[in-house]
Amino acid sequence: MDVAIGIKTEDRQALAEGLSKLLADSYTLYLKTHNYHWNVTGPMFQTLHLMFETQYNELALAVDLVAERIRALGHPAPGSYGAFGRLSSVSDAGDETPEATAMIRSLLEGHETVARTARDVLATAEKAGDDVTADVATQRLTVHEKTAWMLRSLLE
Repeated sequence: MDVAIGIKTEDRQALAEGLSKLLADSYTLYLKTHNYHWNVTGPMFQTLHLMFETQYNELALAVDLVAERIRALGHPAPGSYGAFGRLSSVSDAGDETPEATAMIRSLLEGHETVARTARDVLATAEKAGDDVTADVATQRLTVHEKTAWMLRSLLE
């Protein structure tokens, strides 16, 4: 069925592609954060365990928001590890369990990566005149920049 929401077909395609990357980045970061929550050790255990839990819970809600926007634009949302692996710019946690400071660095890099992806989506949305997708991208950008700042502060 045709989607007649006032956004050109080619713009909806470009928006869905950008949002799919944002979804893949967010899901990959969710999985990494949850992994680190389970496996963190050391003197900052309690602080990091709780911080990582807050972060993965926020990401769990975010992936639904992004996927539903893709669907509203008339496109299927990616939803498999294979698709996320092809689309994501966030590095996988791997099989090794890093020490706590390396976890913080890795999550910082992940949040900065997702922020850049959200910024790209925002630019595409503004060009297409899509205020709803721009709002989604702005919300995600706000969260990832703030979280990156907090993680960065732990490393100083």
